[in-house]
Amino acid sequence: MTTTPPPVWLVRGDDTVLVEDAVTKLVDRLIGDDNRSETLDVFSGTDYELGAVVMAAETPSMFGRRVLVAREAGRFGTNEDVAELLRYLDSPSDQSVIVIAWERPAVAGSRLATTPRKLLSAVKAAGGLLETKAPGGGRARSQWVGERLADLPVRLTPKAKSLVQSTFGEDLGRLVGLGQTLRGVFGEGALVDEADLVPYLGEAGSVPPWDLTDAIDARKSNVAVENLNRMIQGGDRHPLQIMASLTTHYQRIAALSGADVRTERDAADLLGIKGSTFPAKKALTQSRRLGPDGVARAIALLARADVDLRGASGLEPQTVIQVLVARLSRLGR
Repeated sequence: MTTTPPPVWLVRGDDTVLVEDAVTKLVDRLIGDDNRSETLDVFSGTDYELGAVVMAAETPSMFGRRVLVAREAGRFGTNEDVAELLRYLDSPSDQSVIVIAWERPAVAGSRLATTPRKLLSAVKAAGGLLETKAPGGGRARSQWVGERLADLPVRLTPKAKSLVQSTFGEDLGRLVGLGQTLRGVFGEGALVDEADLVPYLGEAGSVPPWDLTDAIDARKSNVAVENLNRMIQGGDRHPLQIMASLTTHYQRIAALSGADVRTERDAADLLGIKGSTFPAKKALTQSRRLGPDGVARAIALLARADVDLRGASGLEPQTVIQVLVARLSRLGR
Protein backbone atom coordinates (compact mmCIF):
# COMPACT_ATOMS: atom_id res chain seq x y z
CA MET A 1 0.00 0.00 0.00
CA THR A 2 1.48 3.34 -1.09
CA THR A 3 1.11 6.47 1.03
CA THR A 4 0.14 9.73 -0.67
CA PRO A 5 2.82 12.37 0.08
CA PRO A 6 1.56 15.52 1.81
CA PRO A 7 0.59 18.28 -0.65
CA VAL A 8 1.50 20.91 1.96
CA TRP A 9 4.28 20.84 4.54
CA LEU A 10 4.20 23.13 7.59
CA VAL A 11 7.60 23.58 9.22
CA ARG A 12 7.50 25.45 12.49
CA GLY A 13 9.46 25.96 15.69
CA ASP A 14 10.83 28.51 18.15
CA ASP A 15 14.24 28.93 16.54
CA THR A 16 14.38 30.56 13.10
CA VAL A 17 17.71 28.89 12.30
CA LEU A 18 16.35 25.43 13.09
CA VAL A 19 13.27 26.12 10.96
CA GLU A 20 15.46 27.27 8.09
CA ASP A 21 17.67 24.19 8.38
CA ALA A 22 14.64 21.87 8.40
CA VAL A 23 13.15 23.63 5.36
CA THR A 24 16.43 23.37 3.46
CA LYS A 25 16.72 19.64 4.11
CA LEU A 26 13.06 19.05 3.23
CA VAL A 27 13.33 20.98 -0.04
CA ASP A 28 16.51 19.12 -0.99
CA ARG A 29 14.68 15.84 -0.43
CA LEU A 30 11.62 16.93 -2.40
CA ILE A 31 13.61 18.21 -5.39
CA GLY A 32 16.10 15.37 -5.48
CA ASP A 33 18.04 15.38 -8.75
CA ASP A 34 15.65 17.74 -10.56
CA ASN A 35 16.82 21.09 -11.88
CA ARG A 36 16.24 23.61 -9.06
CA SER A 37 15.78 26.56 -11.40
CA GLU A 38 12.89 24.76 -13.12
CA THR A 39 11.38 23.11 -10.04
CA LEU A 40 11.72 25.54 -7.12
CA ASP A 41 9.77 28.77 -6.51
CA VAL A 42 10.36 30.79 -3.32
CA PHE A 43 8.05 33.44 -1.86
CA SER A 44 9.47 35.70 0.87
CA GLY A 45 9.17 39.14 2.39
CA THR A 46 6.02 41.03 3.37
CA ASP A 47 4.48 41.69 -0.05
CA TYR A 48 3.14 38.27 -0.98
CA GLU A 49 -0.05 36.55 0.20
CA LEU A 50 -0.64 32.82 0.51
CA GLY A 51 -3.20 33.13 -2.28
CA ALA A 52 -0.32 33.83 -4.68
CA VAL A 53 1.43 30.65 -3.55
CA VAL A 54 -1.76 28.65 -4.10
CA MET A 55 -2.24 30.19 -7.54
CA ALA A 56 1.30 29.19 -8.51
CA ALA A 57 0.70 25.65 -7.22
CA GLU A 58 -2.46 25.34 -9.31
CA THR A 59 -0.89 26.73 -12.47
CA PRO A 60 0.34 23.94 -14.81
CA SER A 61 4.10 23.89 -15.30
CA MET A 62 5.83 22.94 -18.52
CA PHE A 63 8.64 21.44 -16.42
CA GLY A 64 6.40 19.06 -14.45
CA ARG A 65 6.60 18.79 -10.68
CA ARG A 66 7.07 21.98 -8.64
CA VAL A 67 8.10 22.82 -5.08
CA LEU A 68 6.87 26.15 -3.72
CA VAL A 69 8.33 27.57 -0.51
CA ALA A 70 6.52 30.28 1.46
CA ARG A 71 8.95 31.89 3.90
CA GLU A 72 8.25 34.15 6.92
CA ALA A 73 4.73 32.79 7.09
CA GLY A 74 4.47 33.59 10.78
CA ARG A 75 2.59 36.77 9.85
CA PHE A 76 -0.40 34.76 8.58
CA GLY A 77 -2.03 34.33 11.95
CA THR A 78 -5.77 34.23 11.17
CA ASN A 79 -8.10 31.82 9.41
CA GLU A 80 -8.77 34.55 6.83
CA ASP A 81 -5.04 34.76 6.05
CA VAL A 82 -4.88 31.04 5.27
CA ALA A 83 -8.33 30.62 3.69
CA GLU A 84 -6.96 30.03 0.17
CA LEU A 85 -4.49 27.48 1.47
CA LEU A 86 -7.26 25.62 3.32
CA ARG A 87 -9.31 25.55 0.12
CA TYR A 88 -6.29 24.21 -1.77
CA LEU A 89 -5.86 21.38 0.75
CA ASP A 90 -9.33 20.12 -0.16
CA SER A 91 -8.26 19.57 -3.76
CA PRO A 92 -4.48 19.92 -4.16
CA SER A 93 -2.53 19.70 -7.39
CA ASP A 94 -0.71 16.42 -7.91
CA GLN A 95 2.16 18.31 -9.58
CA SER A 96 2.95 20.70 -6.73
CA VAL A 97 4.17 20.59 -3.14
CA ILE A 98 3.91 23.67 -0.92
CA VAL A 99 6.35 24.14 1.99
CA ILE A 100 5.27 26.71 4.59
CA ALA A 101 8.14 28.01 6.73
CA TRP A 102 6.37 29.26 9.85
CA GLU A 103 9.13 31.59 10.95
CA ARG A 104 9.18 35.13 12.27
CA PRO A 105 8.62 37.75 9.53
CA ALA A 106 11.64 39.82 8.56
CA VAL A 107 10.13 43.03 9.93
CA ALA A 108 11.51 44.82 12.98
CA GLY A 109 9.24 44.39 15.98
CA SER A 110 7.08 41.72 14.34
CA ARG A 111 5.75 38.89 16.47
CA LEU A 112 5.46 35.26 15.51
CA ALA A 113 1.76 34.53 15.02
CA THR A 114 0.06 31.46 16.42
CA THR A 115 -0.63 28.91 13.70
CA PRO A 116 -4.37 28.97 12.85
CA ARG A 117 -5.98 25.86 14.29
CA LYS A 118 -7.76 24.91 11.06
CA LEU A 119 -4.52 25.01 9.09
CA LEU A 120 -2.64 23.09 11.75
CA SER A 121 -5.30 20.37 11.87
CA ALA A 122 -5.54 20.05 8.08
CA VAL A 123 -1.78 19.82 7.54
CA LYS A 124 -1.36 17.41 10.43
CA ALA A 125 -4.11 15.17 9.06
CA ALA A 126 -2.28 15.09 5.72
CA GLY A 127 0.98 14.12 7.42
CA GLY A 128 2.79 17.34 6.57
CA LEU A 129 3.52 18.83 10.01
CA LEU A 130 7.23 19.12 10.82
CA GLU A 131 8.15 20.44 14.29
CA THR A 132 11.70 21.68 14.84
CA LYS A 133 11.69 22.54 18.53
CA ALA A 134 14.44 20.91 20.55
CA PRO A 135 13.35 18.86 23.60
CA GLY A 136 13.18 20.87 26.78
CA GLY A 137 15.69 19.04 28.93
CA GLY A 138 17.01 15.88 30.47
CA ARG A 139 17.90 12.75 28.54
CA ALA A 140 15.68 13.61 25.56
CA ARG A 141 17.48 16.91 25.01
CA SER A 142 20.92 15.32 25.37
CA GLN A 143 19.96 12.68 22.83
CA TRP A 144 18.60 15.34 20.45
CA VAL A 145 21.80 17.40 20.70
CA GLY A 146 23.91 14.27 20.22
CA GLU A 147 22.05 13.44 17.01
CA ARG A 148 22.57 16.97 15.68
CA LEU A 149 26.26 16.88 16.51
CA ALA A 150 26.55 13.55 14.71
CA ASP A 151 24.92 15.15 11.65
CA LEU A 152 27.55 17.89 11.40
CA PRO A 153 29.69 17.77 8.23
CA VAL A 154 32.78 17.33 10.43
CA ARG A 155 33.55 14.88 13.24
CA LEU A 156 34.02 16.26 16.77
CA THR A 157 36.05 14.63 19.50
CA PRO A 158 34.15 13.92 22.77
CA LYS A 159 35.72 16.96 24.46
CA ALA A 160 34.81 19.15 21.48
CA LYS A 161 31.19 17.97 21.67
CA SER A 162 31.03 18.79 25.38
CA LEU A 163 32.47 22.23 24.70
CA VAL A 164 29.85 22.94 22.03
CA GLN A 165 27.00 21.98 24.35
CA SER A 166 28.30 23.98 27.31
CA THR A 167 29.00 27.05 25.16
CA PHE A 168 25.84 27.15 23.08
CA GLY A 169 23.48 26.30 25.93
CA GLU A 170 19.94 26.51 24.56
CA ASP A 171 20.98 28.49 21.44
CA LEU A 172 21.07 25.28 19.44
CA GLY A 173 20.27 27.00 16.17
CA ARG A 174 23.93 28.02 16.13
CA LEU A 175 24.85 24.40 15.39
CA VAL A 176 23.82 24.89 11.78
CA GLY A 177 26.15 27.82 11.19
CA LEU A 178 28.95 26.14 13.12
CA GLY A 179 28.77 23.06 10.90
CA GLN A 180 28.99 25.16 7.74
CA THR A 181 31.94 27.13 9.12
CA LEU A 182 33.88 24.06 10.20
CA ARG A 183 33.31 22.36 6.85
CA GLY A 184 34.67 25.42 5.06
CA VAL A 185 37.73 25.60 7.31
CA PHE A 186 38.65 21.94 7.85
CA GLY A 187 36.85 20.14 5.02
CA GLU A 188 34.07 17.55 4.89
CA GLY A 189 34.50 14.73 7.41
CA ALA A 190 37.53 16.25 9.15
CA LEU A 191 38.17 15.41 12.81
CA VAL A 192 38.05 18.58 14.93
CA ASP A 193 39.32 18.62 18.51
CA GLU A 194 38.66 21.03 21.35
CA ALA A 195 41.64 23.31 20.68
CA ASP A 196 40.78 23.69 16.98
CA LEU A 197 37.14 24.39 17.80
CA VAL A 198 37.51 27.26 20.29
CA PRO A 199 38.09 30.15 17.80
CA TYR A 200 34.82 29.38 15.97
CA LEU A 201 32.40 29.13 18.89
CA GLY A 202 31.83 32.81 19.66
CA GLU A 203 30.23 34.01 22.89
CA ALA A 204 28.49 31.68 25.31
CA GLY A 205 24.83 31.24 24.47
CA SER A 206 21.88 31.41 26.79
CA VAL A 207 20.80 28.66 29.18
CA PRO A 208 17.25 27.58 30.09
CA PRO A 209 15.66 28.93 33.33
CA TRP A 210 15.96 25.58 35.11
CA ASP A 211 19.76 25.73 34.83
CA LEU A 212 19.58 28.91 36.91
CA THR A 213 17.20 27.57 39.55
CA ASP A 214 19.05 24.24 39.75
CA ALA A 215 22.30 26.09 40.48
CA ILE A 216 20.55 28.22 43.13
CA ASP A 217 18.99 25.14 44.73
CA ALA A 218 22.41 23.45 44.78
CA ARG A 219 23.82 26.58 46.49
CA LYS A 220 26.39 27.06 43.72
CA SER A 221 26.33 30.85 43.70
CA ASN A 222 29.14 31.27 41.15
CA VAL A 223 27.45 28.94 38.66
CA ALA A 224 24.07 30.56 39.31
CA VAL A 225 25.37 34.07 38.61
CA GLU A 226 27.19 32.84 35.48
CA ASN A 227 23.97 31.23 34.20
CA LEU A 228 22.08 34.41 35.02
CA ASN A 229 24.50 36.51 32.98
CA ARG A 230 24.21 34.11 30.05
CA MET A 231 20.42 34.40 30.15
CA ILE A 232 20.66 38.20 30.05
CA GLN A 233 23.49 38.61 27.55
CA GLY A 234 23.13 35.52 25.37
CA GLY A 235 19.37 35.08 25.62
CA ASP A 236 18.25 38.73 25.63
CA ARG A 237 16.09 38.08 28.69
CA HIS A 238 15.19 41.15 30.73
CA PRO A 239 15.79 40.86 34.49
CA LEU A 240 12.03 41.22 35.01
CA GLN A 241 11.48 38.07 32.93
CA ILE A 242 14.01 36.23 35.05
CA MET A 243 12.33 37.58 38.17
CA ALA A 244 9.06 36.04 36.97
CA SER A 245 10.74 32.62 36.61
CA LEU A 246 12.31 32.87 40.06
CA THR A 247 9.01 33.96 41.61
CA THR A 248 7.20 30.97 40.11
CA HIS A 249 9.93 28.66 41.39
CA TYR A 250 9.73 29.95 44.95
CA GLN A 251 5.94 30.17 44.95
CA ARG A 252 5.91 26.41 44.40
CA ILE A 253 8.39 25.92 47.21
CA ALA A 254 6.33 28.16 49.51
CA ALA A 255 3.09 26.33 48.67
CA LEU A 256 4.66 23.08 49.90
CA SER A 257 6.16 24.60 53.05
CA GLY A 258 4.31 23.11 55.99
CA ALA A 259 1.84 21.28 53.73
CA ASP A 260 0.83 17.71 54.51
CA VAL A 261 2.52 16.05 51.53
CA ARG A 262 4.49 12.84 51.72
CA THR A 263 5.36 12.00 48.12
CA GLU A 264 6.25 13.88 44.96
CA ARG A 265 2.89 12.81 43.50
CA ASP A 266 1.14 14.49 46.45
CA ALA A 267 3.23 17.59 45.83
CA ALA A 268 2.40 17.59 42.11
CA ASP A 269 -1.32 17.29 42.86
CA LEU A 270 -1.14 20.18 45.33
CA LEU A 271 0.73 22.37 42.82
CA GLY A 272 -1.55 21.40 39.93
CA ILE A 273 1.32 19.97 37.90
CA LYS A 274 0.24 17.48 35.26
CA GLY A 275 2.43 14.81 33.68
CA SER A 276 5.95 14.49 35.06
CA THR A 277 6.29 14.90 38.83
CA PHE A 278 9.96 15.95 38.55
CA PRO A 279 9.32 19.72 39.03
CA ALA A 280 7.21 18.93 42.10
CA LYS A 281 9.97 16.68 43.47
CA LYS A 282 12.51 19.51 43.16
CA ALA A 283 10.17 21.99 44.85
CA LEU A 284 9.45 19.56 47.68
CA THR A 285 13.14 18.88 48.24
CA GLN A 286 13.92 22.61 48.45
CA SER A 287 10.95 23.28 50.72
CA ARG A 288 12.23 20.70 53.19
CA ARG A 289 15.83 21.90 52.92
CA LEU A 290 15.04 25.58 53.47
CA GLY A 291 12.41 25.10 56.13
CA PRO A 292 9.73 27.73 56.93
CA ASP A 293 12.28 30.39 57.92
CA GLY A 294 14.35 29.93 54.77
CA VAL A 295 11.27 30.01 52.53
CA ALA A 296 10.07 33.21 54.23
CA ARG A 297 13.52 34.76 53.72
CA ALA A 298 13.49 33.82 50.02
CA ILE A 299 10.06 35.40 49.51
CA ALA A 300 11.26 38.56 51.29
CA LEU A 301 14.34 38.76 49.05
CA LEU A 302 12.19 38.36 45.94
CA ALA A 303 9.77 41.06 47.08
CA ARG A 304 12.60 43.50 47.80
CA ALA A 305 14.31 42.82 44.48
CA ASP A 306 11.02 43.30 42.63
CA VAL A 307 10.69 46.78 44.11
CA ASP A 308 14.34 47.59 43.32
CA LEU A 309 13.93 46.41 39.71
CA ARG A 310 11.16 48.96 39.31
CA GLY A 311 13.46 51.82 40.30
CA ALA A 312 13.42 51.97 44.09
CA SER A 313 17.17 51.46 44.56
CA GLY A 314 18.62 53.30 41.57
CA LEU A 315 20.82 50.28 40.76
CA GLU A 316 21.05 48.78 37.28
CA PRO A 317 18.49 45.95 36.80
CA GLN A 318 21.24 43.42 36.06
CA THR A 319 23.00 44.33 39.31
CA VAL A 320 19.77 43.93 41.29
CA ILE A 321 19.06 40.47 39.88
CA GLN A 322 22.71 39.39 40.34
CA VAL A 323 22.58 40.31 44.02
CA LEU A 324 19.25 38.50 44.41
CA VAL A 325 20.57 35.29 42.81
CA ALA A 326 23.70 35.36 44.95
CA ARG A 327 21.65 35.80 48.13
CA LEU A 328 19.15 33.08 47.21
CA SER A 329 22.06 30.72 46.57
CA ARG A 330 23.30 31.21 50.13
CA LEU A 331 20.01 30.35 51.82
CA GLY A 332 19.97 27.17 53.87
CA ARG A 333 23.73 27.04 54.40
